[in-house]
Amino acid sequence: MAHEQEHNSHVKLIWKVFAILSVITLVEVIFGITKPASLHLTKFLGTSLLNIIFLILTLVKAYYITWFFMHMVDEKKNLRRAVVWTAVFLICFLAALILIEGSYINDAMGPLTKWD
Repeated sequence: MAHEQEHNSHVKLIWKVFAILSVITLVEVIFGITKPASLHLTKFLGTSLLNIIFLILTLVKAYYITWFFMHMVDEKKNLRRAVVWTAVFLICFLAALILIEGSYINDAMGPLTKWD
């Protein structure tokens, strides 16, 4: 009986995480299709606010996938921190590099190239 209750709780958890990931993906798709001008044309940290929102939502999805589907929730605290925080800092660092270099290429090549 206890095994069945534990199984049901895991199934409920999987459906809850699935719902959260689905909602986040739906928000990303809606923002990607509509591209609200208030978010798309507003600059923040060298890029549009819409790009920052996409980065944050992607990090949240990566966290949930790592936490539940890679079973980090059952690991020791230090291993969880090492894996999750390393990934978060690496993703933030790579995103910053892409934004900085993309801005530089746009500034350097913009007058010489038609980007349409």
